[in-house]
Amino acid sequence: MTPAFIEGSTVVGDSFTAGEGSDATPSKPSLKPTTTGKGRDYASEFVATKDYTLEERPFFVRIGKDGVIAALEKLDQQLVQAGRSRVLSKKSPTDWTGKEVIPGRMGLINHGGLPKVVTKAGRYPGFPLRNWWARTWCGTTGLSDTVIEFQGLTVVQVSQNQAAVVSDPQNHIFVIKNSGFVAFAIEGTYDVLSVVDMTHLPTLVKEQSTGVTLGWTHEVTMKSKMGSTTKEYVMATFLNIPANNCAIVQRGDDLLLLGAGQLVITNPNVTLRGIYTLGESQIEMPTKDIFTRDQVPVSLRIYLKWQLTEPLRLATHGYATPYDALRDKTQSILTQIVSHLDYSAMIKQRSLGPDNMEDGTDMSSAFLDALRTRAMDDMHEAALEYGIVLKDLAVIDRQFKGEIAHTMDKLTTRALQAQIEAANVDRENSNKVKQEQGALSVARIKVQASNTQADSEAYRVIAAAKAEAERTRIAAEAQAEATRLAANAEADAIMTKAQADSQVVDLFAREMQLRRVEVAKVKAYGSKTIFVPSDGPGAQMGNAMAVGLAAGMGADSRR
Repeated sequence: MTPAFIEGSTVVGDSFTAGEGSDATPSKPSLKPTTTGKGRDYASEFVATKDYTLEERPFFVRIGKDGVIAALEKLDQQLVQAGRSRVLSKKSPTDWTGKEVIPGRMGLINHGGLPKVVTKAGRYPGFPLRNWWARTWCGTTGLSDTVIEFQGLTVVQVSQNQAAVVSDPQNHIFVIKNSGFVAFAIEGTYDVLSVVDMTHLPTLVKEQSTGVTLGWTHEVTMKSKMGSTTKEYVMATFLNIPANNCAIVQRGDDLLLLGAGQLVITNPNVTLRGIYTLGESQIEMPTKDIFTRDQVPVSLRIYLKWQLTEPLRLATHGYATPYDALRDKTQSILTQIVSHLDYSAMIKQRSLGPDNMEDGTDMSSAFLDALRTRAMDDMHEAALEYGIVLKDLAVIDRQFKGEIAHTMDKLTTRALQAQIEAANVDRENSNKVKQEQGALSVARIKVQASNTQADSEAYRVIAAAKAEAERTRIAAEAQAEATRLAANAEADAIMTKAQADSQVVDLFAREMQLRRVEVAKVKAYGSKTIFVPSDGPGAQMGNAMAVGLAAGMGADSRR
């Protein structure tokens, strides 16, 4: 932020007009016509008072880049040239005994009520080793201390973001920042009223209606005694204004707008008129009771959104905040609109604003049309007179009052109860339907599981049958193959044996073979078996024997 200062007769920093950039040429809107100017020159002209600069003060030396010791030496030379006592002591340090002054500090000596300082490090012996008549050792202090006050000698050194408010012997107030000074007051004193951290001022300023942070302030006061009464008076006002905000200062009937930054006002002719934000703001505000054409009282709740573009216009009209200006105009315009409407034209519509566009057939469209065509246009035009651009206007709620409102509340309560009951019934029905749907879904899932299990069992049976059939087929094929192989083997054996028998030519051997066959036959059928020939005469004898045997068996059975 660019610092801007109003110090006594000087305003440092460019001023600007709302709606223009900070580098633009500022106009001078005021309560009466005045001469215009530019930048720092115009600001200086605005707060012009007696030209009493720091350089005009006697025995006053600014601390430069050489430091506080060089400034003390320069002040000492001025006092010598004026025929006054020095402030720097001529005593030389030793290294063996006495009061010790370490580097970075200086010793303070009271010489008959006048200040003496020693700046060289070392030890300073006391009486009787040195001439200490009428001198008193008062200790040491740091060379870099912010404020040093001793027997009329004043040393002030402030760093970045610090500002020292000082009252000179003539009670003129001036501000020191980013530097310092060394001074000796012959008549009166230099009083350091306060050292302020300009980036962290203690008092927060907010817009009461919207809660927007406007900036921070701090007032430096000085006590003044009048007889037995002591009062405090404001000597300097510090301001820290954030970006997109501005401050308006006043001198008489003239106003000046200053941009964001750090400011301090010490000129008694210049006062702070107000701090404003240039960003968008919004608020919900209730209106006072408004009577319709048929004398039904109604209270509206309104949503407003705006942006302040010309704070000087607003300050000229005497409003502390944009909300104060819009509140009065809004109440007046809505009173004019509602007073021309009937109760029936407003009763049906709950939310009123640009989003509730009607086709003109509804009873509430009269209020909406009036709000859309008259209220917004009239409010926008009225806001421009105060340097405000109205961004949005909507009536978000209304409350009817009186006997009619009481009746309507009862009807509304009954309607709401009916809606709640209907909603509860719908909810219960919905829950039951969902429960039935859930049970149906469970049944479907169970049926699907049963079908899946049956399909699996059938598939298992079919697979087992197919496996059994395949096993039987394979076993049958194996058995047939084994029978075929056995038959082939047996046939081969018979053939081989027949071939072997055919090759026997010896009669004795053949006879022996026949007898072996007879022995095997008897062995196979038993020794009591009678072999009967089946052809020739032996066959007939065999048949007769069988018939006789059967007859005998039948006779035995009858007995």
